[in-house]
Amino acid sequence: MYTFDGRIRYSETAEDGYLKIESLIDYFQDCSSFQSEDLGVGNDYLKAHHCAWIVNFWQIDILRLPRLGDYVRTGTSPYSLKGFMGFRNFMMSTQEDERLVNANSVWSLFDLDKAVPVRVTDEMTKGYELFPKFDMEYLPRKITYDPEAMRAAAPVEVDGSMMDSNHHMNNAQYVRLALGFTDSRDHKRIRRILVEYRQQAHAGDVIYPGVLERENGNGTRTVTVSLSDAEGRPYAVVETTADYNQ
Repeated sequence: MYTFDGRIRYSETAEDGYLKIESLIDYFQDCSSFQSEDLGVGNDYLKAHHCAWIVNFWQIDILRLPRLGDYVRTGTSPYSLKGFMGFRNFMMSTQEDERLVNANSVWSLFDLDKAVPVRVTDEMTKGYELFPKFDMEYLPRKITYDPEAMRAAAPVEVDGSMMDSNHHMNNAQYVRLALGFTDSRDHKRIRRILVEYRQQAHAGDVIYPGVLERENGNGTRTVTVSLSDAEGRPYAVVETTADYNQ
């Protein structure tokens, strides 16, 4: 597994002092980027080949969130490369190896000129060492919900501060928007987050959120947020589950 060490910064924490979920995703994305850079198949390599890795799905299972000042270790291990698809586990732990977070992710390699998926290159296949999958529950990549049951929320215009190096809205920004529709008191109680990405948003696009909240009857509460275009087609769907039993 590829790892790097860090410390939770004030700028990465929510109002309760715990690491923000979108900052957790930033740690994961940085970890995979560091690995790719070290292997010589990072940002410059991708630009030279006019391609980019696009994330399709996150499943993040949180045992507990770290707090301001905590020292953490973030790791990633690819476990499958098939055609144009890449599958990665991620984790965050204390530096004493207490596991804090486990995650699964699904990615597509995309040709930016032709706007189509492209096969993983030989350099990538040779560079990335594959590891066994984490011992965790693996959920379907499709998030199901009833659009008619959702309440509409105020539209949000995508601006330049939300962009990544591929001129798309950054993956973590969808999560940040969706978490704005959860109770801030739920933050440290969130135990699972699912994110399904369906299309890319660009600067100037308008996102129309829909929100569905439900009590699950077992002390947990789930909030599903669709972030859609004007025609109701989701850019992303984000689902969080908070546990009040702890």
